[in-house]
Amino acid sequence: MVQLANAQGYQAEIEPMLCPIKIGEGVIAQCGYLVVPENRQKPKGRKIKVPFIFARKADADSTQNVSLYTTGGPGYSTISYISEINANSGFLKYGGFIAFDQRGTQKSIPALESPEIEEALKRSYRENLSKDSLMLIATQQMRQRLTDQGIDLSAYNTVESAADINDLRAALHLKQLNLVGISYSGGLMLTVARLYPEMVRTLILNSPLPSYVNYEEHALFNMNEALDQVFANCEADSTNKGLYGNLKKRFQDYFTSITNKRFTISYQEKGSNERLTITYGKAELLDAIFTRMNPSQLKGVPFAIYEITSGKHDSYVKAVLDGVFAGNPGYTLGMRYSVYCSEQIAYANPKLIKQQEKDLPWFAGYPFNNVNQTLCNCWMVKPAPSYMKEALYSNIPVLASAGDADPFCRPFYNRLIKKTMPNAQLLIVHNRGHGAGFGSANSDFLDQFLKNPYQKLVSNDPNIKVE
Repeated sequence: MVQLANAQGYQAEIEPMLCPIKIGEGVIAQCGYLVVPENRQKPKGRKIKVPFIFARKADADSTQNVSLYTTGGPGYSTISYISEINANSGFLKYGGFIAFDQRGTQKSIPALESPEIEEALKRSYRENLSKDSLMLIATQQMRQRLTDQGIDLSAYNTVESAADINDLRAALHLKQLNLVGISYSGGLMLTVARLYPEMVRTLILNSPLPSYVNYEEHALFNMNEALDQVFANCEADSTNKGLYGNLKKRFQDYFTSITNKRFTISYQEKGSNERLTITYGKAELLDAIFTRMNPSQLKGVPFAIYEITSGKHDSYVKAVLDGVFAGNPGYTLGMRYSVYCSEQIAYANPKLIKQQEKDLPWFAGYPFNNVNQTLCNCWMVKPAPSYMKEALYSNIPVLASAGDADPFCRPFYNRLIKKTMPNAQLLIVHNRGHGAGFGSANSDFLDQFLKNPYQKLVSNDPNIKVE
């Protein structure tokens, strides 16, 4: 076990583990846990284990141009979504690659998993009971279970995760890293750059959500703006005006009219012989639309809107229910609560959140997030430090991307990053949803950037604008 002395009064340790994924021929991999205090303000207290995989090609320098990736959410496990690292894996082209989970996620010890929440959600549909009431009870039960285990829920936050990344870097004897994040973890990587700037070579941010924005206050505006892009594309590109003509007004009128309206569907849960009569409403229909606003399904969104507003709900609602009853492997809601409650809900203005529904009545009553003030009042974690809500000023080179049809992390967030980070370069990808990425058939921006992070990027793709 490697130990790393730390001026804060603790030693970060690396504990070996068997690699949980397939390692291809010609790749050298070190798999292990980073062992650190749960709460660094109590360095002699409880320890946690956070898993990582450090891979490189056999002929590569293990100390140069290493990229560390952790996924978004918050709440998703990075390693759970990787099955193999082989010699052709993306970042191995440039040097070493580290896949790192965040504390509290599924592969970490402890994992803030949420069976109570998952069961409450399923029960609300099976028995047509109040989802809000059952979720609140389940949250209370989950909190009690975790705190009874001695878990400090306030220690599962972005600041501590940033310190984990810095400790792992030092324990692996690396000087600097390229930090790769998506969505929430884009904000995490910005926090690493804020707190440990000397360790950051570059930031590579895919559809990032900066920690310093108050997401709740404009989440519905984000969704509306993304839909506007879809409607504009539809108007420009579609020749079938009977199907798609005036789709924006059709959407807005329909979803305004069904506020508080309930529908029913006959549904059979997988593995059960019983058919359920399930009640649903606007929330499930909007979920069906927004879950399709990703790179692989975005083109089908106009047709989905046409069908839903024509009253053809069943296939779309069934897909939403299938997701509910399948659960969410690789996802820990307890970790999401701790992060989200401490740095988003704690700083959000409830009046501004509510005002969105008045300005956008087609979204009235839509619970756009699975974390809210009521649940956070129950979760009771400490607010994040106030500096987390301040813009980051830095000369670190940044490559950030955003899809112009992303309903969650708009190009606006990229531009906020660039405003105070002059060496940031932005890719605005036309007709792309969440997780816009960094390349196309015509341009490999990641390759350009990592070869020379300060050189101006050039796009040969008319659908990708460099800002």
